[in-house]
This record gives sequence, C-alpha cells and structure tokens, in this order.
Amino acid sequence: MSDATEREAPEVDADAWAKACAEDLAAEKARRREQYGQPPGSAAEELRKLVDAVSEKLSGLQAPLLGAVAQGAVEQTLKQVVREAKAVVEPVIERNPDVFDHLAAAGSELLAAYRSAAGGQEGRWTRGGARGTTGDPAPGGDRGNEGPPAGEHIDLD
Repeated sequence: MSDATEREAPEVDADAWAKACAEDLAAEKARRREQYGQPPGSAAEELRKLVDAVSEKLSGLQAPLLGAVAQGAVEQTLKQVVREAKAVVEPVIERNPDVFDHLAAAGSELLAAYRSAAGGQEGRWTRGGARGTTGDPAPGGDRGNEGPPAGEHIDLD
C-alpha cells in the first residue's frame, strides 16, 4: 500500500457499536418513561416514600368529634409520632438500603411459594378431595375431573 491510500482511509471508531447501543438504550428508556411514567425506585426509596405519604396523611387528619382543645392535643401527638417514626426509619434506610431490596425479593419468593401450595390444595379440593394416608379414596371418592355426583348422601349421625 502507498502512503496516499493509508491517509485516505477513514478512521474507524472502535467504540461505535457501544455508543450506538448506549444511544438506543437511552432512547428506549426515555420512551418507556414517557409511556409508563417513572419506574419504581429501590425498596428503600419506596419505604421512604411510604413513610412520607403516611406522615402527610396523619398530619392532615382531622377529628371532627373532638373539641378544639382536644383537636390541638391530637394534632401535636400525631406530629410527634410522625417525627419519631421518621427518626427511627431514616437511619435504618441510610445504613442498609440493600436489606430492603433483599426483603422485598424474599417476600416475593414467599408469596410465590404460598400461591403454589394454595393452588395445589385448591386443585385437590375442586377435584373431589385428596387420597387419604392409607391410599383409599377420601370420603366421596376421587373422581378426577368429573366433580361430585348430583345427589350424594351425607350421613350426619
């Protein structure tokens, strides 16, 4: 190759693919934010928002049945409780923000396990009962997907 050919070759940007991907990702995030709103934050941020919302609601709470003097005392007590709750929650959130994410994930896993167990039990109930420990059908029999018979006798004695 000659020197002229090397000088005419355009310079290749080694990070062009990474830049294009980053631009596409930023555009997709902006589109989703516009369509769905701001995504939820971490569990710690959501807890902080919850505490703020509850404290705001409690501070605006009115007790119409109480007199003016009692109303003032109730408002002061509520404000004090809110301040104390925030004083307790804020340091915990600041020191351990990841703990709340782990607790939220654990809660989701427990809910999935419960749904699985409850779904299995519900399926056995709707099929007419589960088999007993001896292997014999439960009273009423195991009829699969047929359901209970139309006029089954129930002995109440």
